[in-house]
Amino acid sequence: MKFVLDADQRDFAASLDSLLSSSDTVAVARAWADGDSAPGLKLWSRLAEQGVLSLATDATPTELCIAFEALGRYAVPGPWVESAAYLPIALGREVEGVATVAVPPHVPYALDADVADEVYVGSTPTTEVGALVGSVDRTRRLFRVGGFETVPSGTSSTTDEAFDLAVLAVSAQLLGAGERVLADSVTYVKQRKQFGREIGSYQAIKHALADVRIALDFARPLVFGAALGEVPTSAAKVAAADAAYLASRTGLQVHGAIGYTEEFDLSIWITKIRALVGAWGTPAYHRARLLEALVG
Repeated sequence: MKFVLDADQRDFAASLDSLLSSSDTVAVARAWADGDSAPGLKLWSRLAEQGVLSLATDATPTELCIAFEALGRYAVPGPWVESAAYLPIALGREVEGVATVAVPPHVPYALDADVADEVYVGSTPTTEVGALVGSVDRTRRLFRVGGFETVPSGTSSTTDEAFDLAVLAVSAQLLGAGERVLADSVTYVKQRKQFGREIGSYQAIKHALADVRIALDFARPLVFGAALGEVPTSAAKVAAADAAYLASRTGLQVHGAIGYTEEFDLSIWITKIRALVGAWGTPAYHRARLLEALVG
């Protein structure tokens, strides 16, 4: 089946792209990683004005996927999955300001609890914010929070729906991040020369990048199929995670030694992809969940 966005959805995607492309999101992400949340919160307000925080309650999962693919493509920091996907469903209302949540065991820490106006464990508010926990992605500031015993852990349809929407949002983020790494890698191999030739002219490089293109193209219909309720969200997460991780590995390989440096912008997406692969359920969990759904 071919999924095509309608005119309103394309306009929404274009408006987000216009906003984010002019917002220097790389500088915003670097500042956020260093503990300076002011630029990120300013961007948060602008995205909230675009309606991103109300998508879970006022729009369809397709529009949510459009927004989160853009957030992934531009590496926008902040607890967006928590504020715009999980909590509006779990709480039954749109979130005001910045909110975050821990949902053990799959989400044991609350993302960016230090800047959040509201912190939850499941759907229960908490003020017990503990120590910062390290992440491979420096823009993902994870905090221990109290009150784990209050989490209903999949005992209601609302909890399951909220969790699935969060998984879908992460899948779209991975898709956007993978697309960005591929685009940057294609640009780089057209510029970098070795032995008098652009490295992108070598068949090995072409084939590696083509494999990434195919993986992302196969993941995209699963993500949007999950948004339409025709595909399990776990299938979307597995496919998007695999495709984005392949993009990050290939991007690192074609960039060579410079790809390993933190100062190079590619590192922002490579570390984000690595972190998101395990966010809101590990690949092993989602494969097991998918298997159970298929065989009962």
